[in-house]
Amino acid sequence: MKKTVLMAIAVATMLFGATVQGGAASLVASVDISSQTMTVSQYGRVIYSWPVSTARSGYITPRGNYRPTRLHRMWYSRKYEMSPMPWSVFFRGGYAIHGTNAVKRLGTPASHGCIRLHTSNAARFYALVKEVGPGNTRIVVVN
Repeated sequence: MKKTVLMAIAVATMLFGATVQGGAASLVASVDISSQTMTVSQYGRVIYSWPVSTARSGYITPRGNYRPTRLHRMWYSRKYEMSPMPWSVFFRGGYAIHGTNAVKRLGTPASHGCIRLHTSNAARFYALVKEVGPGNTRIVVVN
């Protein structure tokens, strides 16, 4: 391969967390807290943009770059009265991207810190993460 192609692959790998083994997919979920949106990109192309709810006043949604640490089709929050968290993709301790029934609140801060999605969107995201693998997925949370 030419040197410029190899450099481009190296830059893409650093930016998007891609692995270059057998053309493995790179999945990036970018959560913008100020706009309460999550944009999902695969192979560097935006495939979804969804409204989310992040932490309401008095709580925080951690900012930073993460990889999924565990996935659960259904999880119940032990901290918050066994609240259901369908299609959970955990990324830092007890923080997850997951589905919610409180869809009227999507697009506004409403959670205890997790990133809430419409349940059908959470199921899509969960399936994508399972398909490409947590090691090929990056979650980026910014203001």
